[in-house]
Amino acid sequence: MNKTHLKQLLNKKVDFYNQPSFIVTDPISVPHLFTKKQDIEIAGFFAAIFAWGNRTTIINKAKELMHLMDMAPYEFVRSHDEKDLKRLLGFKHRTFNDTDLLYFVDFFKHHYRSNKSLETAFTRHGYTAEKILTGFHQYFFSLEHIPERTRKHIATPERNSTCKRLNMYLRWMVRRDDKGVDFGIWKDISPAQLICPLDVHVARVARQLGILKRKQNDWETALELTEYLRTLDKDDPVKYDFALFGLGAIEPKIAVLK
Repeated sequence: MNKTHLKQLLNKKVDFYNQPSFIVTDPISVPHLFTKKQDIEIAGFFAAIFAWGNRTTIINKAKELMHLMDMAPYEFVRSHDEKDLKRLLGFKHRTFNDTDLLYFVDFFKHHYRSNKSLETAFTRHGYTAEKILTGFHQYFFSLEHIPERTRKHIATPERNSTCKRLNMYLRWMVRRDDKGVDFGIWKDISPAQLICPLDVHVARVARQLGILKRKQNDWETALELTEYLRTLDKDDPVKYDFALFGLGAIEPKIAVLK
């Protein structure tokens, strides 16, 4: 398939999947339960961090956590007491447990004490993709008494991770269009700076289409994919996440059902 035809195919799939009707089956449905900016940021962050495995389970566990926070995560992280924290004990999603959760809550309390948005947690060390993610990782683990086990839940390019979940979260917060899926509530990071979330579905389709040459899935592969997507749309390369993920994760299931 030549590049012109490939761009036409991917643009068609972006238009098809970048629609509100697809929100309900995606983890982004969790932050869409809220209207306050900070609630969207916190709910979205947990939904993104939980995003591995079955999508229905991801959504249900993120919703469970939001209910434990009285469906007011911003107020909870700012004003909780010891009694409120006890409600969180026993929470678990795959390898994420209450030890990790309590540290996350502590970080949010620390950050929002002097910041109105979580965006500044990502932009404090620079605006390139690598600085955004490495800087966030360093800042997130800058508190005292860090549980060593919790470090595995926040990826960083310094470990050559694809940083798929954080890149997906950044897409949700940064991308701006009139489709109603991504929020576009962060203004200091440009959509052009984002890196396409790279999971097994996206990587498989990208290789089938000849977009990716690199064999392994790591940070360099995420960069390679995004650089190609920038040749299709330099201002909004990660919109093609809708197309690549849809082709890889959703359409095969539709085909099986048929």
